Amino acid sequence: MHYGDERVRQIQMDREGQWSVVTLFVRALRCVGIVAAAGVLAGGIEAAWAVPKETSKEKAEHLRQQANPQLFNDWTFDKDEVGAIPKGFVAVASGDQQAGSWKVEAQAAVPSAPNVLLGTSGCAGCHEILIAQGFQYEYPDLVVRVQQGAGAPGGQVGVVFGMRDAQNYYATVVDVSQKIIQVVRVIEGKESVLGRAAIKVKPVEWHTLRVQRNTIISKDFVETFFDGSLALSVEDQALGVGEVGMLVRGDASARFDNFNAAPLYSSRPLSAPAAY
Repeated sequence: MHYGDERVRQIQMDREGQWSVVTLFVRALRCVGIVAAAGVLAGGIEAAWAVPKETSKEKAEHLRQQANPQLFNDWTFDKDEVGAIPKGFVAVASGDQQAGSWKVEAQAAVPSAPNVLLGTSGCAGCHEILIAQGFQYEYPDLVVRVQQGAGAPGGQVGVVFGMRDAQNYYATVVDVSQKIIQVVRVIEGKESVLGRAAIKVKPVEWHTLRVQRNTIISKDFVETFFDGSLALSVEDQALGVGEVGMLVRGDASARFDNFNAAPLYSSRPLSAPAAY
């Protein structure tokens, strides 16, 4: 019996040793898997976000800069020279080629007489953008009156924001004839549709487009309003501070009036939430 008890204990110890080896091996595989997965995720993130994100220090500095009275702007184009690009704006092209134009136009029967801004785009893949120079917004509140030209069912009009250059920006565009609105993000020239929705179009010539980019703690989101109603809300924080402007894309033309831009910083938290 003594020999039998010793043999049983030996078998149990051998089994425990074998399970210890197996356990260590499994743990090693898990560690390797985690490291490999982390590498894949890191590589994927780096590939997806070619544009560097803001650091906490940069965000704090950008918030301080947004409390600037010069960022509250109302462009009516009424004092600008007819036939020319409005003062303080610059035209840029994004897409296939530059085949459009921007100019101030005199019109008496408009919401804010006597002038409006006319933008045209001459090809299906053209994106004509007019940027307000010298103003950097992180969380802008943009409002503009738009009138989409007739006879161009494939064209879209809207606003751009968070624009670093012609290859990196956000845009909210609306196709009045197709009753569609969407928010897009362009990074390194590649466009991604962040959201799309159907809209109700009122039987009027001029429509109001409003775009707000806001944040709640760590989430950034874009809300788009068409003729006073919330049409679309999307989350994204790939791009940060940038310029704002107006956009016409596709084979289309559009008129703009009363373009307003202001920093929407009142809802942003001034400090990190308390830890629980």
